[in-house]
Amino acid sequence: MIKKDIIFFIILLFSFTIINPLFAEMKSLKNKKTNVRLGPDITYPIKWYYKSKYYPVKIIDKHYNWRKIRDFDSDTGWIHISQLSNKKTVITNRKNVLVFSKATIYSKPKHKLDQNISFVLERCKKKWCMVKNGKIRGWIKKSNLWGDF
Repeated sequence: MIKKDIIFFIILLFSFTIINPLFAEMKSLKNKKTNVRLGPDITYPIKWYYKSKYYPVKIIDKHYNWRKIRDFDSDTGWIHISQLSNKKTVITNRKNVLVFSKATIYSKPKHKLDQNISFVLERCKKKWCMVKNGKIRGWIKKSNLWGDF
């Protein structure tokens, strides 16, 4: 009986370590400048800072009011929850991404973008998302985006 309990516990623990990253929560940065720290407290030094509002990040760990995040480049660090937003955002995941006026490659291209341009997500269809930021609004293929859609 004890062996069955131990085996069940090991299987349960293993399943959580496999499944948990698949359901990681996505957030976005609330401010134009956001500090990322080495640890979950203001006493830890700043590793770097983001200079982009609405940049999407994946929550990979929690410690009280701090969240460990991972970004598109797989960089990790700690951010206070006051700096995070629930707004659904995306970034371009490669260079030369085209923004179209309609959700088809046969519509007129409006802009050509670099990598890591952040957008607020308005809505998505099967293969396309309508995005906007302060300067640009249009449709981008999902395969050219990283974030919460």
